[in-house]
Amino acid sequence: MSVFFLLNLLLALIWAAISGSVSATNLSIGFLVGYVLIWLADPLLGSGRYARQVFVVLGFLAFFVKELVLSSLRVARDVLSLDYERRVSPGIVAIPLDLKSNLAITLLANTISLTPGTLSLDVSEEDRVLYIHSMYVSSPEAVREEIKGELERRVREVVGG
Repeated sequence: MSVFFLLNLLLALIWAAISGSVSATNLSIGFLVGYVLIWLADPLLGSGRYARQVFVVLGFLAFFVKELVLSSLRVARDVLSLDYERRVSPGIVAIPLDLKSNLAITLLANTISLTPGTLSLDVSEEDRVLYIHSMYVSSPEAVREEIKGELERRVREVVGG
């Protein structure tokens, strides 16, 4: 964990203590104020990577929430529709991994499992292949490209592995 992240948390706690209420709102405001202070002090602290990484993490969270909502709506529509069997083509797909760290692989697998319609099944012993189940496998190559092209790239940006 980054020293600057811990500093940011400390500044958020100080903000909440000064304001007299340790609430989610005060902690959020304190975190934002702490982030701005760290960003402004970048020439002295050398916190540039942390300042940029916060936006990368926020971008990943926005991407994940968008995917979560879209896949939830798709699964709900398909489950409730009368032609359910025509729209669904389940299958298991092997995704070759470029990620090296266990943290990055775990984040990728958990993100896939949290998205409705997909489930991470297993990782090969040498951590080179992730096996997933998807409700929508019209083409295994399309599923691989969707995960490798967008999701794996974003996980690599967040974790760096």
